[in-house]
Amino acid sequence: MSDKQTMVTAETALPGRQTPLTIEDTHFVNQSSLSAEPTGNQQKILIGMGCFWGAERLFWGLEGIISTSVGYSGGFTPNPTYEEVCTGNTGHTEVVRVIYDPSVLPLKALLNHFWERHDPTQGMRQGNDLGTQYRSALYVYSDEQKDIAEQSKSEYQALLSEQDQALITTEILPAGPYYFAETYHQQYLAKNPQGYCGLGGTGVCFPPSLSQ
Repeated sequence: MSDKQTMVTAETALPGRQTPLTIEDTHFVNQSSLSAEPTGNQQKILIGMGCFWGAERLFWGLEGIISTSVGYSGGFTPNPTYEEVCTGNTGHTEVVRVIYDPSVLPLKALLNHFWERHDPTQGMRQGNDLGTQYRSALYVYSDEQKDIAEQSKSEYQALLSEQDQALITTEILPAGPYYFAETYHQQYLAKNPQGYCGLGGTGVCFPPSLSQ
């Protein structure tokens, strides 16, 4: 296992900085505000499933999605840069912050896309992308979200086990600080349609009875 696949500690992580990165606030695809918090019935969740370029594109086109952005979470270094995250010395994983309307897109249905479109059994990697920054993660903002995520994980694990596939390594934790990634990463595959997308699932999908 490479050093990048071993989590750093708070004591060994890079020090970072107190000043947040400055980003352009307008979503390149749907013109929403990247920094706006949920209003009314809306909710947010942080989703890590490997390289955040392809992961963000997966979500911004779904009905019920208000806004998406990409950033870093789950680590120790405040306001990290992409280059720092890539060293493996910040502890962060690449995540998509998804703001959604659960009356249109229930969290269970949203999470089905998450489980099916990456391999949640690979630990500190996703395909050929190696390192703690590519680990699978769900960072939640309420006990209700955590319960739905854990139930969804159990259902998907049962489907994987039926196909003799490995155990899920996805971490499901209360959301900590979320740090926006640099502007050029935001909606990257809309700006660069031929860009790299590392998403690849296990081939195991939820049956219609578990799709909502």
